[in-house]
Amino acid sequence: MKPKISVILPTYNERENIGRLVEGIFRSLKDSLQIIVVDDDSPDGTWKIVQEIAERDSRVRLLRRVGRRGLTSALMEGISLAQGEIVVWMDCDFSMPPEIVPLLVREIGAFDIVVGSRYVEGGKDARDSCFRIVASRLFDQLGSLILQSPVKDITSGFVAAKKELFDSISLSGEYGDYCIDFLYKAVRRGFKVKEIPYTNMPRWKGKAKTNSNIFKFLKYGWMYTLTVLKLRFCGGS
Repeated sequence: MKPKISVILPTYNERENIGRLVEGIFRSLKDSLQIIVVDDDSPDGTWKIVQEIAERDSRVRLLRRVGRRGLTSALMEGISLAQGEIVVWMDCDFSMPPEIVPLLVREIGAFDIVVGSRYVEGGKDARDSCFRIVASRLFDQLGSLILQSPVKDITSGFVAAKKELFDSISLSGEYGDYCIDFLYKAVRRGFKVKEIPYTNMPRWKGKAKTNSNIFKFLKYGWMYTLTVLKLRFCGGS
């Protein structure tokens, strides 16, 4: 029987988190489910942990990508393998709690896309870095204003969507800018989007990818800004 829901987990050096996260997703979702872990050949052996889980549980599938990396392409490859009518994707560091996933999924039907949001009423950003919290909030407020978007958390990355939607929209971008592009185009094309509040928690274990140094953080910030400006004034070209 085909699963109803496919959860896509892009990973790179998440050995300490992935097993616990997979367990948490299975505990939270009672529906027919598959989990697709797309690992970019993690040096810490994340893929080995997933391989062991997949050998015990047929609901888990590993896609180990050797020689290619990138969040957006990992998500697209995961979605292409998804068998569920609904696809969900999220970070693997427990910043996005697995118990929120059922809240996203249950709104699919009335809505085409449901976003886990830090910036609607009831949402919160509880990460460790005050600088990242303030910078992210200011960027999303300004980005939503420039794009004239009803979505408040345009960089969320915590999303559930109807799989059929990807027949007309593909993910485009280098990193988190894909989410800005995806949500903007979805709204413009008339898809119904809803935001569900959640608390963005500090990383459980391991090292964050985006704040290893200030230069990387500024690089991504500049990338996101260019994406907003291109979408608003150049149609994204």
